[in-house]
Amino acid sequence: MTNVFAKAKHVGMSAQKVRLIVDLVRGKQADAALNMLNFMPNAAAKPVAKVLRTAIANAEENFGLNRGELMVTEAFADEGPTRKWRRFGARGRFKPLLRRSSHITIVVAEREGAGS
Repeated sequence: MTNVFAKAKHVGMSAQKVRLIVDLVRGKQADAALNMLNFMPNAAAKPVAKVLRTAIANAEENFGLNRGELMVTEAFADEGPTRKWRRFGARGRFKPLLRRSSHITIVVAEREGAGS
């Protein structure tokens, strides 16, 4: 069984928000997961769908796997670097702004017993 993966690094969204979407996709058939992501209102669904499309394309082009037999076996979002900005508050205070980012990884593989 061949595991094919795709990554997106430095996505400008917190890993916590992306994990909510990634958890819904894990374990589903690739086409069904992609269809589900296209109709989600969450902003994190767009970059996750983009990574999933890339993983499917990698499986088809580089490994010759059948698109209908692909499953999302692993999907996770790790924390990326945090940019620290500053905003000045009243009475000489300093208010930090944290711009969080994330790294999205999706692994697809053919279903058990497929392609034999």
